[in-house]
Amino acid sequence: MATEQITSWQPPADSGISIKFVEAGGNRYEVAMAGAGDRLALCLHGFPELHYSWRHQMPMLAEMGYRVWAPNMRGYGESHRPVGTEHYGLNRLAQDVADVIDASGAKDVTLIAHDWGAIVAWHFAIKKLRPLTKLIILNVPHPKCGQREIKKWRQLKKSWYIFFFQIPWLPEKLLARGKGRAIQMAFRGNAVNTELFDDQALEPYRQAALRPGALTAMLSYYRALLQIPDGRDLPTYQVDIPTLVLWGEQDIALDIHLLDGLEDYVPDLTIKRFPEASHWVQQDVPDAVNAELQTWLEG
Repeated sequence: MATEQITSWQPPADSGISIKFVEAGGNRYEVAMAGAGDRLALCLHGFPELHYSWRHQMPMLAEMGYRVWAPNMRGYGESHRPVGTEHYGLNRLAQDVADVIDASGAKDVTLIAHDWGAIVAWHFAIKKLRPLTKLIILNVPHPKCGQREIKKWRQLKKSWYIFFFQIPWLPEKLLARGKGRAIQMAFRGNAVNTELFDDQALEPYRQAALRPGALTAMLSYYRALLQIPDGRDLPTYQVDIPTLVLWGEQDIALDIHLLDGLEDYVPDLTIKRFPEASHWVQQDVPDAVNAELQTWLEG
């Protein structure tokens, strides 16, 4: 590990969060850390986020006795950034999670994931790459529910951006315009509690997206999703560990019907909906999310 390096953000001194660099599987990850102990809570962020998106949850999880690691996923922040869509397929991203778990040395792992992190987490849990104690998913459907709903107009029309992101260079140009203002608006324009998404709160995302090669790496997740068939023919889609799904109902990109039939694939399932929260649920209603996390994890 190295500590004297540029990081994506500087946690407040009283937060209990530190940023360190971890070598895992031959790659370097910028990891936000809090707490200590044998139980690891591994938090995976989404697009266009960072480990910073877990800043409201990490101190609470640490207080519960978890050692909390929130890595910047490949391509994000100061984590390694390979060039080429072929490096961002689901199998590769899931292996990153396994590598980070191995580097932690933890045997009791709760995986907590949002947006793209949750897509990877579903894939990881289905493939059983490493044992998990519990799985927590925020605002992303199980892959089979997603495959079903994308064939329906109610979801297809909300998923337009996935297809737009397949175009070379143009999405990068539009997201970078106004010195990354479009990145800030991706959050604020879709949030419910917009006062929590002011310029200061969103500055780490803006700055990280403008780093050389960052936007192309971030968009490579979407490009690989359609170009690399890693997740389309798994032998089973069952998740056999206790699973909590937290869902902000004001999600403009993901239809609420994506939750329909989830229990067919996840027998030990708890779903908690937040009527007044957006896709950015853990940042939009952090206190409510923390309360549900604590209740379920202690249950």
